[in-house]
Amino acid sequence: MAVRGARNGGKATRTNRKVGGASGHWRLRALGALLLAGIVGGAWGWWHLRHWTPERAIYGAQGVEVGADDGDISWKSLKAIGADFAYIDASASAFARDPRFVENFEAARSAGMQVGALHRYDPCQPAGTQAANFVTTVPRDAKLLPPAVELDMLADGCPVKVSDARVESELMTFLNQVETHTGKPVILKVTPAFQARYTIAHKLDRNLWLVRDRFTPSYAGRPWTMWTANSDLANEIAQGGLRWVVVQE
Repeated sequence: MAVRGARNGGKATRTNRKVGGASGHWRLRALGALLLAGIVGGAWGWWHLRHWTPERAIYGAQGVEVGADDGDISWKSLKAIGADFAYIDASASAFARDPRFVENFEAARSAGMQVGALHRYDPCQPAGTQAANFVTTVPRDAKLLPPAVELDMLADGCPVKVSDARVESELMTFLNQVETHTGKPVILKVTPAFQARYTIAHKLDRNLWLVRDRFTPSYAGRPWTMWTANSDLANEIAQGGLRWVVVQE
């Protein structure tokens, strides 16, 4: 009896091990399924973000900002997917010019799109020199969209210290010269970092162009006119990701 009891006990132990092993396999499979679902969900979210644009019913006018880094662009295809306008990177700082400005400018116009030019402002460089760079790059043309000035560089890294008050005064000088050339008030493309440092949106009475992927921006503290809603829009039209911009009417 004692022997049979020991044998029965041994069988019970082996049975428990089998049940425990099956339960462990099930948990591993369940964990694997959850991980796979997470990976698929993350991939879908990433894909959706890169292909997302705001609803046309809410923002009727939509377009792009492009520059040399975007490579070759199929402008007719870009027009076909709903780009009504294009801001072309034209100049930066005191001497830099986008090598594809003229090519992109003419191609966008040929595709039937409204066109504007953008300058990337450098607080380390004199306003007059930067204005001259823009003026000699961008033609005087009443049909152009208002010129855009991108404000993203801070004065912290300047070789010679530039005070916040100096940044404001030089920027105002630059804007006046550019507006005299174009005959239109500029639109300020202000990044969160620049606004946080200089609160420029509260000091200059110009239309604002804000930047925030997917979510409506509010960091300027007042209404905006333009919004870069997707700074890396995936497409087959350009070599790089497009910066998709909408207008609030």
